[in-house]
Amino acid sequence: MNEEQTAVNRENDMSNIKIARSITKSVDLRVAPEKVYACLHNLMNWPEWAIVNMKQVNPGKDGWYETATRYGKGQLKMIGNASSGLLDHLWKDEQASWIVPARVVPNGGGSTFFMTFFQPPVLDDAAFDAAAKEVEVELKQLKNIVEAL
Repeated sequence: MNEEQTAVNRENDMSNIKIARSITKSVDLRVAPEKVYACLHNLMNWPEWAIVNMKQVNPGKDGWYETATRYGKGQLKMIGNASSGLLDHLWKDEQASWIVPARVVPNGGGSTFFMTFFQPPVLDDAAFDAAAKEVEVELKQLKNIVEAL
């Protein structure tokens, strides 16, 4: 192998690229995406549907909301765009911080809401799997709430 081929192989070697384990959770809703977006974009609504983890939300500073969860205090910030259905949100607490990509998209006469979670280093596989199951409970609650609007 010549020097040029070796350099190309090094450039194409992705074995050293680290990525976090991820899961995407979704729920199909018999509600127009605009209504779902309005509900989810308002972080004050989150304790109504994120019933496992989010106990209280209060407006904070610079677009952040102060939260009380079953694990303690944290902060949440929405990065939304109504025209694209973007509902990404930032989370931070004493242990970690991360972004949760999320979106609501049209699906026939209704919509689909989905979120992708990346496993933070502070959670082992078992804890991450348990958290994923809890998200399913919360998405069922979200479905009950928005389909009753």
